[in-house]
Amino acid sequence: MARKLSKSTVNRFEKRLAEERERLEHLLKELAEAREEAKASESASERNPSADSVEGGTMAFEYEKELSIAANTEDLLRKVNNAEERIKQNSYGICESCGESIPVARLEALPYATLCVSCASRR
Repeated sequence: MARKLSKSTVNRFEKRLAEERERLEHLLKELAEAREEAKASESASERNPSADSVEGGTMAFEYEKELSIAANTEDLLRKVNNAEERIKQNSYGICESCGESIPVARLEALPYATLCVSCASRR
């Protein structure tokens, strides 16, 4: 049977998750604004030069990098939102796979962790 986290510990992680959610939402907004600004300031031909040119390759790389950062940020935001929902459901800190407690040290490193170390290493 998993040991429940103390209310003060849960409150500490709840505050940390809320701050992380705000940070990630702000980052996503900035990324979207930067993409829109780039679209508005450059013509389509300038934004998409020939893939055969050095400039075209660099721009394609930068665009892919921007998309990757946005996708990773969205993934982290989903994990944070899931962790906040688990707090509301009183299941935060409990491994979704085996039902055992997730060590506080793991939650300190990854406050959105849903698996204990053993179950995470098996995946």
